Amino acid sequence: MHVRTLADAATSVSADALVVPVFTGGTLDGAAAEIDAVLGGTLAGVLRDGEISGKTGELSLVHAAGQPFNRVLLVGLGERGKFVPSALNKYAGAAVRYLGKRNAKTIAMALPNEAAVDIARSASFVAEGALAGIVDTTTYRTEPDKPVVTETLLVLESGLDAAAVAAGTARGTIVGEAVNFARLMALTPANDMTPTHLAARAQELAAEAGLDYAMLDEAAMEAKGMGSLLGVSRGSDEPATLSVMTYTGDPSSKELLALVGKGLTFDSGGISIKPAENMHEMKYDMSGGAGVIAALWAIGKLKPKCNVIGVIPSSENLPGPRAMKPGDVLRAMNGKTIEVLNTDAEGRLILADAICYAKELGATRIIDCATLTGACVVALGHAASGTMSNDEHFVTRFLEVVGDVGERYWRLPLYDDYSTQIKSEIADLKNTGGRAGGAETAAAFLKAFVGDTPWIHLDIAGTAYLDGESAHQAKGPTGTPVRAFVAFVEDVAKRGAPAPTNGAAKVEASV
Repeated sequence: MHVRTLADAATSVSADALVVPVFTGGTLDGAAAEIDAVLGGTLAGVLRDGEISGKTGELSLVHAAGQPFNRVLLVGLGERGKFVPSALNKYAGAAVRYLGKRNAKTIAMALPNEAAVDIARSASFVAEGALAGIVDTTTYRTEPDKPVVTETLLVLESGLDAAAVAAGTARGTIVGEAVNFARLMALTPANDMTPTHLAARAQELAAEAGLDYAMLDEAAMEAKGMGSLLGVSRGSDEPATLSVMTYTGDPSSKELLALVGKGLTFDSGGISIKPAENMHEMKYDMSGGAGVIAALWAIGKLKPKCNVIGVIPSSENLPGPRAMKPGDVLRAMNGKTIEVLNTDAEGRLILADAICYAKELGATRIIDCATLTGACVVALGHAASGTMSNDEHFVTRFLEVVGDVGERYWRLPLYDDYSTQIKSEIADLKNTGGRAGGAETAAAFLKAFVGDTPWIHLDIAGTAYLDGESAHQAKGPTGTPVRAFVAFVEDVAKRGAPAPTNGAAKVEASV
C-alpha cells in the first residue's frame, strides 16, 4: 500500500472512501463537521440515532451519493480528553481493515484537531497503523478470504503543518513496513522458516537497509565456546545460526546499543516436550529475533545518529537422538556452566551466548527480547510485556520513551532472591528456578551473562502474538517490540545514551 499526503480539503477529495474521527460526546468538529455540512447533517444524524457513540474502535459507514468520495467511515477515538497520538494507530488500522475488505482501493483519512499537538507523531501512527491493517494470517491460502485491497492511503493535511505531516507519514511508513516484516516472518511455518531461512531473511533486509551483516555457523560457534546455544540445537537436523546486523550511524561514538532477539524457529520443548495442544503456535517462538531483524531494517532506513547491532541466535528445539537431556551440563561462551533441568527452558540458553557475543562485539548497552516464559503471561496477560533490568537509569529512560508507541511495557523486579533460585548444586547455574517467579528467575539467569553492562530484558511471551482478531489488526503476530526499539534508538540519537547507574543504586536488588 502506498501512503502519501494530500493538501485538498476533506470535502473535495476524490477517493473510494473518506475516514473521519469522532470522540465520545457526540460533537463533530474539524473534517467531520465539514463533511457533515455538505451531507446535510447525515453524520450528526448517525450520532443522534446512536449508531456510533465515539468509543474506541467503533465504526459506522455512510454512503455519500454525488460526492467525490463515495463513502464516509466514522471511526471512534474514545474520550477527547484522553487522546494520545498512538490512538491513531488503531484508528487507521481499523479503517483500512474495514474498508479494504469492502473494495476501497483509495482511502482518504482525516486527522483530529488534537493531532496538532504533535502532528509528526500523529501522522506517523496513521501510516504505521494503516500498513499494519493490511496483513492477514491467510498467507498460505490459494484463495484468501476477503483480502484487504486498499492500494493508496491519502493522509489529509487539513491546514496542519504540511512538512510535519509528510515527515511523520514517511517515518510511519517505514515503521509500519518493519512491523509487517516481523509479523510475516513469525507467520511463516517452521518448515519454511528454519534457522537458515531466518538468517537469510536477516541478510536480505540488512542489504536493503545498507547494514553490515555477518553470520556465525555452528563451527564458528563451537570455536567461540557457545555450548549453551549449541546444546539447544543438538536435537535438530537443522543447523543453528547466529546473525549480526550492524548499523553505524555515528562512527565518532564509542556507544553501541545491542538488540538481542530470541530466534527459536520451532520449540517442541525438546525432551521435556510440550503438550500437543497449540504446539503449532511455537513457530512464533522466533518473534523476538524477527523483531530485532525488522527493527534494524527500519533503523537503517531512518538513519538516526547512533550505533546499533542486532544479534539474533536461532535454533530449533526438538527431541532428536542427540538432544540435550534433563541433567545435562552445558558450558556457555563466558565459561559459566549450566545444569539443564528442563529442556523447554531453552530460550534463555541461546540468549546467554548471544549476550556474551554482543559484549565481545563491544556493546555498551544491551536490550534483549524473547517469548521467554509462560509465567510472564500469567503475570501480565496479553496486555503488556514484562520489563526487567540491572540499571535504573537505563530502564527508566526506556519506559519513558516507549510510554506511547502502541506497545505496553511493565516493570517487574529483579531481586537477588531470583538469582538465588537459579543456583545449581552441580554447576554455576540451573536453567529454571521452578514455578515461583518464573519470569523473574529467567531474567536473573540472563543477568548472569550480562555482567556490569547496562541491560534490559523484555519478556514478550504474552504480547508477541494474540489469539483473537481486533478491529485494527488480524490475529496472530503483533510485531512487538519493533515500535519500541525504533523509538528508543531515535531517542538515543537525539538525547544521547542514558548515563549508567552506579553501584547499589543500579536496581532495587538489595530491597
